[in-house]
Amino acid sequence: MFPPHCITGTEETEVVGDLADFVTEENIIPKSRYSSFFNTDLDKRLQELEVDKLIICGVCTDICVLYTTADARNRNYEVEVPTDCVATFDPEAHEWALNHIKKILGGKLTAAVSSGTAS
Repeated sequence: MFPPHCITGTEETEVVGDLADFVTEENIIPKSRYSSFFNTDLDKRLQELEVDKLIICGVCTDICVLYTTADARNRNYEVEVPTDCVATFDPEAHEWALNHIKKILGGKLTAAVSSGTAS
């Protein structure tokens, strides 16, 4: 398994500056596995809010982003992954994961920067 990382209380769990103003205790969902859906109440919260589309970003593309996207698609959420908002340690694994998200899982690849989309 990938080594422990983003442990509660470490710098890795801090929210990036541009999003910090939107963070409250109520909207943080700690996770313990690769998918944000595993053993969390994320799906319940999304259903309560009547969400049908998710925009997934983060690290690592080939691990957490991929597994969260797969679980979201298995729950029939529409998924977009901004390719300039995901990254990983291995460039080949990054490209493989993006291809898998698009061609196998049916996720839409987009770009957060206004230079166009990567669909």
